[in-house]
Amino acid sequence: MEAKAHARSVRISARKAKLVVDLIRGKQVGEAIAILRHTPKSASPVVEKLLNSAIANAEHNYSLDVNKLFISEVFVNQGPTMKRFRPRAMGRASRINKRTSHITLVVSEK
Repeated sequence: MEAKAHARSVRISARKAKLVVDLIRGKQVGEAIAILRHTPKSASPVVEKLLNSAIANAEHNYSLDVNKLFISEVFVNQGPTMKRFRPRAMGRASRINKRTSHITLVVSEK
């Protein structure tokens, strides 16, 4: 059995979120939470919240044992990009891309 959790259109770039996600792939749930709490990246609170959601889904929906859970699959995809413009010198404008990402986390029981 496995339980999933999705975070859609999170306001962080997929490239930055992948750095955090790679740290916890394949780890036990308790170990992954400890890693996320001590990682000084902006994506780590978002991924931690998603992991807690996946644990709650596993416990509530599938009656899985929380102590036996591990992260079987976790990946980050690029979401929609918000395009904004910044005024520059001499009447010009430069584009700013505010990137988003979709994060999916799957926990399974050993």
